[in-house]
Amino acid sequence: MALDANHFAVYVAMQSIILSFSTLILTASGSSFTSSMGPLLPYDLLYYSGVRAYFQEDWDKAAEFLEKSIANKESMRRLRRKCHEDCFDAGTDMLAKLDSEGGSLWDLQALEWVQQRAECLRFCVGRSVSPAGLLPVSIDIDYEFSTRNPYNFLQVIYYKLEKLQKAASAAHTFFVANPSHLEMRNNIEKYRRMKGVTEAAFQDREQHKEMHWALYDSALLSEASSDWPLAARKWRESVNETLRQTEDCRVHCQMSPQSLPEDRGVDGVDGVFEKAAVLSLSLLSCQQSCVTQVATRPGRISAQEDFLPTQLEHQHIAQFKADDLAGAIQTLHSLLLFYPSDTDSLGNLQFYYETLGEDKESQDKDKQPAQEIANYVNRSLQEKKLLYFGKENLGSDFIDPDLWTPEDVIPESLRESWRAEKEKLNKNVKEEEKEEEMDDSGFYAGGPVPQVGVTITMDDVAMNGTNRVVLDGVMTSKECDTLLQLATAAASAGDGYRGRRSPHTPHEKFEGLTVLKAAKLAQDGMVNQSDARLLHELGERVRTLLDSYFRSPPGLVFSFTHLVCRTAITGDQEGRLDLSHPVHVDNCLLEPETGHCWREAPAFTHRDLSAVLYLNDNFDGGDLFFTTRDAKTVQARVRPGCGRLVGFSSGPVNPHGVTAVTAGRRCALALWFTKEKLHRDVEREEAEALWAADGQGVAKATEEGEAKGTSGRSGRSQTQGDKKSRGRGRVTGGKDEL
Repeated sequence: MALDANHFAVYVAMQSIILSFSTLILTASGSSFTSSMGPLLPYDLLYYSGVRAYFQEDWDKAAEFLEKSIANKESMRRLRRKCHEDCFDAGTDMLAKLDSEGGSLWDLQALEWVQQRAECLRFCVGRSVSPAGLLPVSIDIDYEFSTRNPYNFLQVIYYKLEKLQKAASAAHTFFVANPSHLEMRNNIEKYRRMKGVTEAAFQDREQHKEMHWALYDSALLSEASSDWPLAARKWRESVNETLRQTEDCRVHCQMSPQSLPEDRGVDGVDGVFEKAAVLSLSLLSCQQSCVTQVATRPGRISAQEDFLPTQLEHQHIAQFKADDLAGAIQTLHSLLLFYPSDTDSLGNLQFYYETLGEDKESQDKDKQPAQEIANYVNRSLQEKKLLYFGKENLGSDFIDPDLWTPEDVIPESLRESWRAEKEKLNKNVKEEEKEEEMDDSGFYAGGPVPQVGVTITMDDVAMNGTNRVVLDGVMTSKECDTLLQLATAAASAGDGYRGRRSPHTPHEKFEGLTVLKAAKLAQDGMVNQSDARLLHELGERVRTLLDSYFRSPPGLVFSFTHLVCRTAITGDQEGRLDLSHPVHVDNCLLEPETGHCWREAPAFTHRDLSAVLYLNDNFDGGDLFFTTRDAKTVQARVRPGCGRLVGFSSGPVNPHGVTAVTAGRRCALALWFTKEKLHRDVEREEAEALWAADGQGVAKATEEGEAKGTSGRSGRSQTQGDKKSRGRGRVTGGKDEL
C-alpha cells in the first residue's frame, strides 16, 4: 500500500527514535538470546585485546583477537542487514489503517507500527549479540577499521610468526586503502621476493565490500577491448551492485546504535516531536551520504561525481553497440530520471527510436525506466525535500551529495544560496578543465638539440599537447640493426617477460632486456660486449638530448631502462579490436570519467620524464598515440621508425597508448627519468660497476643531468597531427613499456 505523502516524515521520524530507544533499552537490560555459536562479542573489545597482545609480543594471541575482531565486525554487519529484512513487514497490518485514521488515533496507529518493528529488531539482534556488543562503538575504533589498521598490525604479526603468505595478504589489504604508505609498499615488494609467497597472497581481503568497483573496472576493460555484449552485462552488474552497496550503507545508518538528541547538545529540543524530527533528519542525512561513501574508492579522498548516472550512460552505449536497442532505450529512460532535460540523452533516445523505425509515442508506452532506478530516484527526492525543509525551518545541516538534484526540491528561501553554491562548483569544474593541460613538471620544451643530424619532426604544436617532442636521426641504421640482433640473441636468456604473452593483450608476445642483464650476458660471452655497451650508451644519448630540449631541472637521473620487443602472435589477429597497450599515464592512475590522475600505487609516481627510442618499422600497427584525459580523443599519432625518439613529461598532461601490433615484431628502447635519486636505476649502476671492474669506462653525462657538448643544428619539419577520433579506452596502472 502506498503511504500518504503527508505522513511520510512522521513515519521516518517515529521509526528512527523508537529504534534508538529500543537499542538503549536492549543495551541496558541485556538479552537471553544467543546464536548456536554463542553471542557475538564486541569487535572493539577484541581489537583492543589484539593490540594489547601485539605490544606484549604475544603474537598468537594478537593474531587470534585481531582476526576475530574483523570477523565479528563483518558478522554484525550481516546480522543487521538480515534483521532489517526479517523485520521489514513487522507492523505492516497497522499501515492499512493509517490513511483512514486521524487525530490521536492516527498517532497511536503509527506508534504501534514502529513499536512492533522495534520489538522485532530487538529480538532479532539481541538473540545473537552479547549485551556489551550492543553498545555504541567509539569514533576512534570506527576510524581504525575504516583505514584498515587491523591489517597493519596483522602483517607484522604474521611476519613474526613466519606465516609469510598471510603477512603478504594483510600488507596488500592495508595498502589498498593506504596507497601513500611507503613503508608498506616496500614491505610488499620484499614479500614478493620471499620464497613461499605466491601471487595469490596479494588479494584484497576487503574486496567483497567494494565489489562494485571491481565490476566497474571490469566493465571499462570490456569497453577497451570492444566486447560490447560483455561490457553491457558488466555495466548492468555494476549498477546493481552499486545499488546493493548503497542499500547496505543505508541499513547501517538505520541499525547502528545512535545517541538521542539530548546527548548531542541540540539547543531548544524539548518535546517529543522536536526530538523525533532531529533524529529522523540525522538518519536521512546519513542515508543520503551513502551516495558519497559508495562512490569513493578505497584509499581515495574524493568521490566520483554522478557515479550512478555515469554507469547508466556507459550501459546504454554498450547496449546500443551490442545491438540491444530495447535495453539501451530502457537504460536511457533511467538516466533521464536524473537529468530529464539533458539534450544529449534526449537526442540519443530519438536516434534509438529512429533506428528501430518506430515513433517515440508508441515506444514510450512499452519502454519505461528500470523499476529499481525509479524507486531510487523517487526515494532520494522525497528524502531531499524533508532534509531541505529541516534545513529551512529547523536549523538542521545537510550537504547534498548529488549534482542532479532539481531546483524545485529546494525551498524558495534557500535557492539563492543553493544557486550560488552550484555556480561556484561549476566554476571550479571549468577552472579544473582549463588547468587540465598545464604541466607543473618543471620541464619546458623548446631548448636546443645538442647533436648534429638530429632534427625536430614534431613539437608541442604539431602534437597538440604540452612537453612532447619527436626527434629523428638519433641512431644510425647500423645501430638499429645491432640492437635488434641483441634483442633476438638475448630474448631467451634475458629478463623482462621471458617471451610470455603481453600483460596488456593476449594477442602479442613480449621480450625484454635491461642494461644489467645485457652486461652479465656479455661477461659470460653470450652476447657481444660492444652490443651491450651500445645499449647503455644510447640511454646516455637520449638523456643528453631530452635534458637539453626540455631544459630539465638539475638532478635528473635514470629510473629504468628497458629494451622491449612485442611480437604479433600469428593466427591470433583476426577480428582483433584491442590495443597493444591501453591508454595510461606513466606516473599516476588516470580516471577518464573524472579527468583525475591519482599519484598512487601501482603507478610509478616517481617518474618525471619518459622516452621511447624506436629500432624498426617493419611491422603492422604499433603506433604510439596521445589523448586528452578522457582517454578517447586522440591528439597525435607517431609512427615508429629506426632512430626516432619520442620524449614527453610523465604526468597527466600526456596520456598515451599503443595501437595493436597485428603483424611482425616491434622493438624499442624505453627509458624513464626521475628527479628523485632514491628511485634511480640501481641496475644501470651495477652494470657500470661491472664494466669498471673489467677496466672499461662508460661515457656518461654529468651527475646533474646537464648535457655536455656544443649546440648542434636543429631542423624542424612540421607535420599535422591525426584528426581527433572518439573511442573508449581503459586506463591501467602498472609497468609502462612504451
